[in-house]
Amino acid sequence: MQKKYHDFVQMFKGMADETRLKILDMLSSEELCACKILEAFEITQPTLSYHMKILTDCGLVNARREGAWMKYTLNDGNFKKLKEYFK
Repeated sequence: MQKKYHDFVQMFKGMADETRLKILDMLSSEELCACKILEAFEITQPTLSYHMKILTDCGLVNARREGAWMKYTLNDGNFKKLKEYFK
């Protein structure tokens, strides 16, 4: 049971930032490349990479490379687990 809690703690830590919450909101409607996400913020590319690494490492976001670009989507499976956690 502790591993279950550990996994959720990592997801909650991933959501514990205003920028990352906005990124999750943006990804809730469509897949986006890093360049499109970056346009919505006044941050540098390395700062965006930092936030995206946190989101992918905790399992909230999936990343895939398409040529020179990184494309991001929500990890629907983990969001379903979060929903079930609160039931």
